[in-house]
Amino acid sequence: MTNSEDRPRGSFFSRLKAGLSRTRELLSMNVSAIAKGVGPVDESVLSELEEALILSDAGVSLAAEYTAALRGQWRKGQLPDVEALRAALRNMVEETLAPCAVPIQIGKPGPFVIMVVGVNGAGKTTTIGKMAAFFKGEGHSVLLAAGDTFRAAAIGQLKVWADRARVDLIQHKEGSDSSAVAFDAVRAASSRGTDILIIDTAGRLHTKANLMEEVRKLVRVIGKEIPGAPHEVLLVLDATIGQNAIAQARTFGEATGVTGIALTKLDGTAKGGVVLAVTREIGVPIRFIGVGEGIDDLRPFDARGFSEALFQIGS
Repeated sequence: MTNSEDRPRGSFFSRLKAGLSRTRELLSMNVSAIAKGVGPVDESVLSELEEALILSDAGVSLAAEYTAALRGQWRKGQLPDVEALRAALRNMVEETLAPCAVPIQIGKPGPFVIMVVGVNGAGKTTTIGKMAAFFKGEGHSVLLAAGDTFRAAAIGQLKVWADRARVDLIQHKEGSDSSAVAFDAVRAASSRGTDILIIDTAGRLHTKANLMEEVRKLVRVIGKEIPGAPHEVLLVLDATIGQNAIAQARTFGEATGVTGIALTKLDGTAKGGVVLAVTREIGVPIRFIGVGEGIDDLRPFDARGFSEALFQIGS
């Protein structure tokens, strides 16, 4: 696998831009002048834009904040046409996202332990596989741990991704104690001198309370073996669920102290505004975004790249 500098950057940007097309269309719905980039700005354009921002799941408060700021600029004559309006909105989006566009800093010496949490269906397993490939491409040694021992086929799915990324996997049989898997994985990573250990976790038990207690137990077991670990608790969120992602983030945050977020399934959703809502409401870094099923379809989050893709600047 090539280093990140050698990967084609344009291809991921193109996929991101294509993936955000439905959100972009929504922001332009009933505001046709924005899509065309011509015409005057008036009160109806601003009102319809606010509604579109809400429908994209950017959040009511942020939509109102953006609209109020844009209205103020318009009244001062600073938005002569919708091209200026679009540029101003793009800048606001970038300014909102920039503080949370913080990549994971892999500490040395290893192992640097990343515990991945999230509900079933969010794309947790595929995100782990893609992260393994990404970090290996950056020159790190990577080990995976199949800590989701409760879901049928979870171990097998992670094994497929481990093979694709060409990394080793620590696994027990289905139904085993996930803490035992984490314990063995931490010991293995330490003895091998592995740079990064990525641990999968269960996404659903019989009740939410059981799930959160299981995750807390994993944190305790890992921390006993490596003081300060896990160094990253990465929450995987499905962008297609919109505002429900906020509730999930709060629940896991209370249980584990989430330190970063990976947003998946941005391709083809009209709810791309949830990236803004997560940034504003949760206040933890967005580490990665995913726009497809390919092994290279997960990249570190870039505020400027996202805002440019959303508004097709430079297309």
